Amino acid sequence: MSESASASEKARYGLDSEMRQMVLDTVAQLSKRLLAKGKVLEWDKKESFPEETIREMLGPEIGLQLLMIPEKYGGMGGGAKDSYILTREMSKICLGITTAFFAIQLGADPLMVGGTVEQKKKWLGAIAEGNALVAYAVTEPGAGSDVANIKTKAEPVVNDSGKVTGYKINGTKQFISTGGAADFITLLAKTPEGPSFFVIEKGTEGYIPGRSEEKHGIRASQTSQLTFTDVFVPIENLIGGIPGKGFKQANQVFGYTRLMVAAMGLGAGQAALDIAIPYAKERFVSGSLLSEKQGYTHKLILPHAIRLEAAGAYIEEIADRLDARERDLQVEGSIAKYFATETGNRAAEDAMQALGGYGYTSEFEVEKIKRDVKITCIYEGASEVQQNIISTFRWRTTVKSKGEFYGAIAREMDALEQSFDDAGCRYYAAAANALNEAILLVHRNRLNRMQHIMFGLADTMVHVEVGAALARKAAAADRAGDAAAEKLRLMSRIFAHDAARTAHETIMTILMGTGIFDEGAINEFRASVDLTEIAESCRNLVPAMDRLADIIFER
Repeated sequence: MSESASASEKARYGLDSEMRQMVLDTVAQLSKRLLAKGKVLEWDKKESFPEETIREMLGPEIGLQLLMIPEKYGGMGGGAKDSYILTREMSKICLGITTAFFAIQLGADPLMVGGTVEQKKKWLGAIAEGNALVAYAVTEPGAGSDVANIKTKAEPVVNDSGKVTGYKINGTKQFISTGGAADFITLLAKTPEGPSFFVIEKGTEGYIPGRSEEKHGIRASQTSQLTFTDVFVPIENLIGGIPGKGFKQANQVFGYTRLMVAAMGLGAGQAALDIAIPYAKERFVSGSLLSEKQGYTHKLILPHAIRLEAAGAYIEEIADRLDARERDLQVEGSIAKYFATETGNRAAEDAMQALGGYGYTSEFEVEKIKRDVKITCIYEGASEVQQNIISTFRWRTTVKSKGEFYGAIAREMDALEQSFDDAGCRYYAAAANALNEAILLVHRNRLNRMQHIMFGLADTMVHVEVGAALARKAAAADRAGDAAAEKLRLMSRIFAHDAARTAHETIMTILMGTGIFDEGAINEFRASVDLTEIAESCRNLVPAMDRLADIIFER
């Protein structure tokens, strides 16, 4: 009998602040010992997968994997927010190592959401005891991470009485993190009833891991192709015990796992800025410090510092919602992943530029971070996949709710403006209202068939929702008298301009770029949608950036 991830299981309430700090202290110690800079750079240089080191991290003295395992199966019972914080901090050290560690978490998730009690005791118990590296085997050569189009088959094997005793699996999986070293994998295959997850143990006859791929980045991780030829899997290894549940289980996993990939992009981006910011405070160019030059601060650092803060605010909100037992947050997971990983990638890119020639050398690490962080824009669904998901589902929600979804955000931001001004809330509201009308215009004219237009809507949707999260965080800090309140308010105000600018560009592309609207229709839309607030979002922007630079660079 399957044990669902229901309220009765109490699996992910989260840690108390003291226990969470202990985990962070452990990560800090790892960065000085097992994961010291010299070792990390050496693994990267030699493209070496440090299996012994990772297994030591799972051992009784460290046991980082315990965070994600429910207490009843031998773990600590950490929540989504705990996993986010751990993943973010580990990503600051090395994304390759974090990818290997994340593979365990990802591989365990089908068991967490769909496993029977017996399966959880056996397999989650093995992870908790530190006896198992795990891999998540879904991606295929021709389907990527599109679970609906997988080709790997699981054919039922029956005994003389016609009872199913197991399955025979044939197919290939591609780009599987830790696939070659994993003690067991959770594999998605097609049964007659539909996609289903199975546990397959290392050494099973017919299961052959391929060689590790040579990669652009995350070289300390192992990425392999896995082939399956008449691999027999006993019925007790069918996750949940009922075939055809894999698609639902995969979707339950995505809202959570994509949040963790977002944390990877966020951590890597922060690590890059943590190198570039101190450098600017010491490097003299043409008679002054780089930290005093707007060409450095306003172009190469501040935009990324702001977007990383916004990404963190949004991820924290979604993690809190997951920990509060809210489900069906796949779109939110996509928003977090898309925004945070693209932001982290661009932050690393500009950190290289900020350091000049030093940024191109391995000693300063930013070139490694840049090589590593790019994968976060690709795995667990590439950025373009996320844009498709975001635009399609938010378009449907907006039409179905008759504009209530973004209308509610606009009203919230308008109300917040009354008590917390000069944080850009009015511009978030204006962007949300304009976005509503743009979505309905696209719907009426069937422009949802134009992927370019839908991608533009996705970018605006992301900026509005992420910006609202940053505004909430800034307002909360202000109410609490937090020392970071001024910095967060300035960041919210500046990011509001980004949101407004993105909304304006998307609307103009719809009206003028599609070529289907005449001047009368364009003027009619402009008259019905007040774009004045959006156009004025740049008011006093430079002084706000100057003040933010004073805070970040401690000028």
